Amino acid sequence: MRKPAGEARLSFIKPLDPVQVETPPVSDDWIHEIKYDGYRTQLILDWAGARAFSRNGHDWSKRYWPIVAAAEKLPAKSFILDGEIIAPEPDGRPNFHRMHSRMVWNAEQLAFVAFDLLDLDGQDLRSVPLIERKAKLWELVKPAKGIIQYSDHVEGNGAAFFEQVEKMGLEGMVSKRRESPYRSGKVDSWVKTKCWDVGDFELLGIKREPGKPAAAIMARGGRYAGTAFITLPSGLRERLWKRVEAAKASKPSRRVPSAFADDVEWLKPGIIGRVKFLRGEHTLRHASLQDFREG
Repeated sequence: MRKPAGEARLSFIKPLDPVQVETPPVSDDWIHEIKYDGYRTQLILDWAGARAFSRNGHDWSKRYWPIVAAAEKLPAKSFILDGEIIAPEPDGRPNFHRMHSRMVWNAEQLAFVAFDLLDLDGQDLRSVPLIERKAKLWELVKPAKGIIQYSDHVEGNGAAFFEQVEKMGLEGMVSKRRESPYRSGKVDSWVKTKCWDVGDFELLGIKREPGKPAAAIMARGGRYAGTAFITLPSGLRERLWKRVEAAKASKPSRRVPSAFADDVEWLKPGIIGRVKFLRGEHTLRHASLQDFREG
């Protein structure tokens, strides 16, 4: 396509990054959406065609070629969409663990869930209230039944929405002030509330640092899974320290990152820890050891 006189290509916009909170907002001036477990992506269409950019501004158009092709068929001359690339299961739920294989082998089985519209046909919409941007977004992508989808929302009643998200086994939710503009960077007009899981992990070792809670180095399924802070009640903690003393080993029983080479008390296999952790993360995050038992 020939470049229009004096018209530059649309540029990637640094995305808005929601602040993480423990509980969702409850007032009626917030809307609530599912937090999709995938890769944050910006779809840009201009006079030279469509492109897909990662959250850091890397051009991933070739990886997402079916989505890029679908974007070029939407009824607009130009736009910038903010959203998430997911690997949906038949019921629509995202499965992050299938992302890589689909990106490499079956990109047509990915989907783009659009949740914001930053620019449309030459008009910068970032100062327009969110609820109006979402209305324009729906008009652009509807019926949103194919490879480009739309992130539905509910207004108000965040606690009830979060309860349903937890029951469905989803990663969490994102709440947004309905009248908010779009601002790049970390902004508290968008907040994310993540769900918690509890599960069993193999205890590989203990790392102690002055002034910090001791950290349990954990594995699951034979692989390093991350660390969990040890904040056990005093009696249970003393039992753990005695068990650790009796189970010391010279090296880890599983492969671990090289950062753990020093100052770690490695343990023989046989201690299973009960860990509370944020759902949807790919290693343990904000995790704490709740209990332990013999494996």
